[in-house]
Amino acid sequence: MSAESTGLRAPIRHWRLSFRHWRWGRPFWAGLLTLLAGLPIAYFPYANLTLGQLTVRMATTAGSGSLIIGVLLFVLGLTMWFQNAVRIFAGVATILLALVSLVVSNFGGFLIGFLLALLGGALAVAWAPGVPATDTPEEKAELPDGAPHSDGGEALPTVPAQSYDPMEPYGLPEPVHAGGQPDEETTEENGRHRAG
Repeated sequence: MSAESTGLRAPIRHWRLSFRHWRWGRPFWAGLLTLLAGLPIAYFPYANLTLGQLTVRMATTAGSGSLIIGVLLFVLGLTMWFQNAVRIFAGVATILLALVSLVVSNFGGFLIGFLLALLGGALAVAWAPGVPATDTPEEKAELPDGAPHSDGGEALPTVPAQSYDPMEPYGLPEPVHAGGQPDEETTEENGRHRAG
């Protein structure tokens, strides 16, 4: 091994950075939760639970419906990853399938698949692509495709920065002494003593 060789660290670091970049460009967690939601919904109706000599079969007459819902959730999870342009449709479809699974598939895979699908669908609907930050505040950031623009395509008005005055956080006047004059001790302590 030469001194210039980085060994195994360089490919792992490159793969990790590539995966991070890929993950940030799509609703990754929404897709992952939707994929995981399909497993218990599709599995539990076909599972056999053995307790000693007793075999409990959880299969129902709607076992094929559970399998279809599980496969559809799996496909919607992959759609969120690889076709993020239709993420809102996939998220709404995931939420609807989660609600249907309550009735069809053993209470949505004993509520595990139902909750995962509900959360994954909500994350997919709420996700939006990021807007790149600008280097200087005067530049206008580019909006992603399909985002609403302001009237006339001009930049939105900016609010000028105001100085902070700790003495008047709510527009209160300076403390006044009983005689109608500003209280000298209070104004001296705050560093705003007036002469005269």
